[in-house]
Amino acid sequence: MKAIVVHNPGPDSQLAIGTLPEPVLNRGEVMIDVKAAGVNRADLLQRAAKYPPPPGTSDLLGLEVSGVIESVGEGVVGYSKGDAVCALLSGGGYAERVNVPVEQLMRIPLGFSFSEAAAIPEAFITAYTNLFREGGLRKGERVLIHGGSSGVGTAAIQLAKTIGAAVACTVGSDEKAARCSELGADLVINYRNNDFASAVKSWASDGVDLVLDIVGQEYFERNLAVLGTKGRLVQIATMSGAKVALDLSLLMKKRLSVIGSVLRSRTVLEKGDLVAGFCRDFGSKLESRGIAPVVDSVFEIAEAEKAHALMRRSEHVGKIVLTFS
Repeated sequence: MKAIVVHNPGPDSQLAIGTLPEPVLNRGEVMIDVKAAGVNRADLLQRAAKYPPPPGTSDLLGLEVSGVIESVGEGVVGYSKGDAVCALLSGGGYAERVNVPVEQLMRIPLGFSFSEAAAIPEAFITAYTNLFREGGLRKGERVLIHGGSSGVGTAAIQLAKTIGAAVACTVGSDEKAARCSELGADLVINYRNNDFASAVKSWASDGVDLVLDIVGQEYFERNLAVLGTKGRLVQIATMSGAKVALDLSLLMKKRLSVIGSVLRSRTVLEKGDLVAGFCRDFGSKLESRGIAPVVDSVFEIAEAEKAHALMRRSEHVGKIVLTFS
């Protein structure tokens, strides 16, 4: 099968199309004939040798795909050859074939293209996990979402608004701000022109209930400052650095919770529970397009370097997708 391989992992890495053996199908898995794969910032980190795949998983890039089931392993029920599906992966999505535990599959909603479907799993399961399972967001609460125009951010805005939460988010341009407002964000802050903490405090004088953060070090102190009593900070990435100074007295005084969260390294059972929960809680909204992935750009698999360059420049809104002809 054809697949994107990484030459010279590290700061000078290069992507190329290679020919590899098809994966061996194991019990409880299905093999997907891949039609499209989502691009994620984790792919950039992996090729830079900063984010290795979990032990025992594919070392190919790609954390989500859409396609058609090519074959079904022993013990799999509910899915058959020819079913159109999308899937959450631990790796291996940048290839013509990939094996996926059945627990991590979702059926593609009627009317969704393969490019749209490939943009669902990582963004929406990440947003679902961290807003509700980790962050405990409820109707009537207020949430601050950093990186509102990212794939996860655009998904998180929609999910939070769907349950009746008030949403603030940060973005890096006025164009991105307009797109987030269209998705339902109540307050959008261009962090290049405004201090997000001051803007959030004006919007919610007694603080927000939840902050979903991808930035880390640079935002940590201000994130705690904008949280109200019993507020929760869910940290899902550390783009500006991971080392911070923590004032424990502030945590104690405001009774705050700081929660670290990752998705990729969770077990198959954990991921399966999250996929099932998302489908149960938001599946009908997805089917009716009450929520939907935001697809910024679609590239052929041979243009993977261009797709990664766009991701690196952070000029996109929503998801970048690779397709297999």
